[in-house]
Amino acid sequence: MALTELIKGLLPDKYRGMEREEMEARVREIKKELGTSLFIPGHHYQKDEVIQFADAIGDSLQLAQVSAANQQAEHIVFCGVHFMAETADILTGPGQTVYLPDMRAGCSMADMADIYQTERAWTALQKLFGDTILPLTYVNSTAAIKAFTGRNGGSCVTSSNAKSMVEWAFTEKERILFLPDQHLGRNTAFDIGVPLENMAVWNPITNQLEYEGNLEKIQVILWKGHCSVHENFTVANIEELRRSRPDMAIIVHPECRREVVELADDNGSTKYIIDTIEKAEAGSAWAIGTEMNLVKRIIAQHPDKEIVSLNPNMCPCLTMNRIDLPHLLWSLETIMDGNAGNIIQVDSETAAQAKLSLDRMLLRAN
Repeated sequence: MALTELIKGLLPDKYRGMEREEMEARVREIKKELGTSLFIPGHHYQKDEVIQFADAIGDSLQLAQVSAANQQAEHIVFCGVHFMAETADILTGPGQTVYLPDMRAGCSMADMADIYQTERAWTALQKLFGDTILPLTYVNSTAAIKAFTGRNGGSCVTSSNAKSMVEWAFTEKERILFLPDQHLGRNTAFDIGVPLENMAVWNPITNQLEYEGNLEKIQVILWKGHCSVHENFTVANIEELRRSRPDMAIIVHPECRREVVELADDNGSTKYIIDTIEKAEAGSAWAIGTEMNLVKRIIAQHPDKEIVSLNPNMCPCLTMNRIDLPHLLWSLETIMDGNAGNIIQVDSETAAQAKLSLDRMLLRAN
């Protein structure tokens, strides 16, 4: 393999011409050869062609924790996106190496808060509010942002534990800065009783606080970021479904807009959605507002229920979909050849500060 291909992260031509059956057979062969030294975590949003080879399927933090606990695994080929592989590298030990099959597999939400914007915002907000703010970051953020919250006394949150972590944050400080997803922050704060009028938005592009009213009333400062997938579920989608299928229950992810969550019958994390459908009665009808690969998988797993996507025109997460079978095989063959690329390695200082943020969450979250 040419070094330039590894540097550029370009898939070699040989994989583009391989038949799917040939690639699948080769992946199985490599998995058998590497045995317990190889571990492949796969996020819920991955394609079926990849998820079939996952040794564990789950959310990003869960997969990072499982990877770290698997001490036999020297090679962790993370089928997800960049921030997830970073978290795995932070939590795993020195004898474990984390790989991302395609370095282009990023997260648009995580990219909406870089460390330079965040440091500028923090300086400005400290001038406005003094030492009254605790930063919280969704795990869907870069290692640098996790480290920022770690060194400033804050914590990570997941969509499952966001409520308990926001409640904890308010026992520490009068205000919180919630990065990078404004919708999860808004929905969570509203659920614990914070009025919408007590929430402001920080715009990292204009470097300004978006708020009308008395600044002293502000309890929550929401970073102006969002998930490009979950923002595509709309009030119009719900209104159309209520008109055409009033019998169908609607469940959405809290990364959706506030008005969508408010109109839905239920909302919760990916795991919560999966568990809710699992427990639902046979014959029940559901519209799900989350990523399309997962929705299709849930549909296939529950033929006894009628399930659709809340948005019939929804596409899968485009960056997540960059991890495909050819890239997975390529990554595995580079490991076999002793010429592995696409290694995810967080520098030691950033990793230590980010781990502070993760540990604070793991200590307190239910």
